[in-house]
Amino acid sequence: MSTATLTGACPECETDLTVPPVVQGETLSCPECMLTLRVEDITDGRLTLHMVEVQLRDWGQ
Repeated sequence: MSTATLTGACPECETDLTVPPVVQGETLSCPECMLTLRVEDITDGRLTLHMVEVQLRDWGQ
């Protein structure tokens, strides 16, 4: 059983992230700034992350 982790940095706040194995296209949240990030690429255990714009639903309130 592999316990490999991947590393990357939040493009907004530059917090270093260490995450369990993920796949390209998966989303995760930065624990520091709470930004939603998408995994664009994984190379040699290093993640390339991009911000995802999250559209909040307008419930008409």
